Parts: sequence; structure tokens; C-alpha cells
Amino acid sequence: MSGRFHIKIEKKTSPQKTTRFFFIQLQQVRKQTKTMTCQLRMKEQDESVQWIDEPQPVPVSVSGVSRFTRLMVPALAATVFLVLIINLGVSLSETLKQLSVTDSLSSSLTSINCSLEQILNNSSGLEGCCPPDWKLSGLSCYFFSRSALSWNDSRAWCEDHESHLVILSSDRDWDFVTHHTRSNFFWVGLSDWRTGTWEWVDQTPYSMDSRQWGPGQPDNWTGHGIRPGDEDCAHLRKDGRLNDRHCIHQMRFICQKLRGDA
Repeated sequence: MSGRFHIKIEKKTSPQKTTRFFFIQLQQVRKQTKTMTCQLRMKEQDESVQWIDEPQPVPVSVSGVSRFTRLMVPALAATVFLVLIINLGVSLSETLKQLSVTDSLSSSLTSINCSLEQILNNSSGLEGCCPPDWKLSGLSCYFFSRSALSWNDSRAWCEDHESHLVILSSDRDWDFVTHHTRSNFFWVGLSDWRTGTWEWVDQTPYSMDSRQWGPGQPDNWTGHGIRPGDEDCAHLRKDGRLNDRHCIHQMRFICQKLRGDA
């Protein structure tokens, strides 16, 4: 039986050209679907005539063929329609459908990366994986922002994403984070605004280590001329050392959470 679908996939062009191409293809699919329906009906009629001309001892109903015809044709049309949407990569007026497909693909890629990561690390898979755009180190996932916010807004952003401003509690954490912060300044989860003593965002006390700070830091400078107040928030410099700064300054930030957390 003839009636194969021939679909030509074009590269992404302007929305007007893509829309016109989409509807041309859809019309071709409708035409071919109609042709296939006619052919199936003719075949069904031929079979019915054959049963009449050559009766068998036990009558056989062709209603199953009819039901098959009614089910197959819409299914084929729906399949071709979905193929068009996915291959064209165009939302047209159905932007939400494209976003749904994109989210599904992103989720699938994340799942594949997670599985490969677990195989390479010989892990059981119970620890979970990091979300897209987060980097894995040990049991933690790290997000290095590209946008700049104040320290408090950075803390709020991390909390909204079920994480916290980074806590550098080990040499391994320091080495990993500073390796990714050589090009800019980044807020970390260290401040002394709450009690006057340096502590991490989870209120864990910070043990002062001058090797982790730039020369002469923290100096709690008040001559910044920004607004009343001194420098109560810490950030990493490009050389991987800490510096205190007024919390209102806007700079990039680092979030941290355990791998597998939602």
C-alpha cells in the first residue's frame, strides 16, 4: 500500500518563512492522510466483496479492519505533526509546547549526565546529581553566578534555589572554589554584620586565618563613601583570597548545596 509521508526539514529561518513552511507541510500531511484513508476504505470494500463472492463456512467480520483504519490514520497524522514540531524547533503560536519539549530534553540530558557521572565515580546513585549549570565537587553542588547582586540579595537568591551562599569549611572546598573564581570577585557566605564576629551563613563560627585574606584584610574600612556602615561581608578576590566589603556592593556570588537536593 502506497502513501508514505515525505517531509523535508529545513534549517531555522525567519518566523514568517518557518510558519509558511510548517503549514505547507501540514497541508501535504492532510492530503496524504486523506489518500491513505481512501485506499484503506477501498481495500476494506474489496475485502467485503470478496467475502460475499467467496463465502466461508464461518462468517468473519471486517469491523476490526474498520476500527484499525479509524485508529491508525489519526495516530499517523499526530505522529507526523509531532515530528514537524520537534525538528523545526519553532514554537509558532504554541510557545508553551516548545518550552515543554525543551524542558523535557534538558531533563533527559541531565539524567544521562547523572548516570554517566555515577558510572565514572562508581557510585550507587543514591547521592543524586547536580542541577544544570551547577558544578559538582565532593558531595556538594556549586553555582557560580554570572549576574551581580548585593550580599543580602545573593543570599536570598541562593535560598530561593534551596541552597546557601558558599561555606568554605575545608581545604578541598577552598581549592575547588578558588579555581573557578580567578576571573572576577564573588560573594561568599561569610560576614560579621550579625554579631560583630565573623561567621558563616549557617552561623558556624569562622576561625580567623590570615593566610586566607589579602594583605591587611579584613580592615573594616569606613571611608568607602557609599552609605553609613563599615565592611561586614566577605568576598573572594581574583587571587583567591578574602576581602571585606560593604554588603551593598554588587558582585557575583557562589551558591552551595548538597548534591541530590531539590
